[in-house]
This record gives sequence, structure tokens and C-alpha cells, in this order.
Amino acid sequence: MATLYELAKVLRSKNAGPFELTFDIFFDSKESYEKVKNSGKINIPTICELYNLTEDQVEHLVFFDQALGIKITIFRDISSGTVGDRDVYGAQQHAPLMNILID
Repeated sequence: MATLYELAKVLRSKNAGPFELTFDIFFDSKESYEKVKNSGKINIPTICELYNLTEDQVEHLVFFDQALGIKITIFRDISSGTVGDRDVYGAQQHAPLMNILID
């Protein structure tokens, strides 16, 4: 068993405009990518649980086989730069994904 952090080559978050956050997960081997994809652990209910969201707040969760990558886009609860925003660039929001255990 390994964490997503251990299997992914790139695990990052960033703004996708002022109202959305996007998460990119890329792998350097097809084996690691397929292991994560086939585990079923990266799914909308997991994202909702990790980020305290409802399913309608998850805009996209897409597996890109050709790029060995996964893209997840969620709606921000506070727009970027608004009073109370904790991360203007959205660059530190990927941390909850890191410890997902993959069988």
C-alpha cells in the first residue's frame, strides 16, 4: 500500500480562474497511473469528503490516459483575493490528496 504522494510525480493545485481550483496529478509510469486509476480511490465522494464539498461543487474529475494524469476542478468557497481567502493562488490546496492510500 502506498500514498498518492508516493506514487505521483506531480501533485499540485492552482487557480483555474478566481472561482475555481484545479488539481493536477501526473505519473512517470503507466504502472503507477493505472494502479491509482484502477484503485477507484480517486472519485467524487472522496474529493467531497476531503474538501467538505457537495457533489455539485466538483466541476470535473477526468482521467487522461495519454498524459498519465488526473485533473480535478472544484468551485472555490471564496473567490481568489476576496477578504477571508486563505490561498490567493490556490497553490497549497493539494495537501489533503497526498495521503490517500492506494491498494
